[in-house]
Amino acid sequence: MQVKIAEFVGESRQSWQEAIENAVNEASGSLNNITGVEVYNWTAGCQDNKIVEYKANIKIAYVD
Repeated sequence: MQVKIAEFVGESRQSWQEAIENAVNEASGSLNNITGVEVYNWTAGCQDNKIVEYKANIKIAYVD
């Protein structure tokens, strides 16, 4: 069993939590046996002094 790492970016208009969940959901379409997630960057897009988009860069560990 070999653990591999893939990087994804999740986006959401609601929250960073949803951005992470969206990235994991996207990853699950092409990766099997996801075992963990590391969030290593949090960013947000702003408009009129308010956050309008949340982004999370994540590393996903999976067993190949």
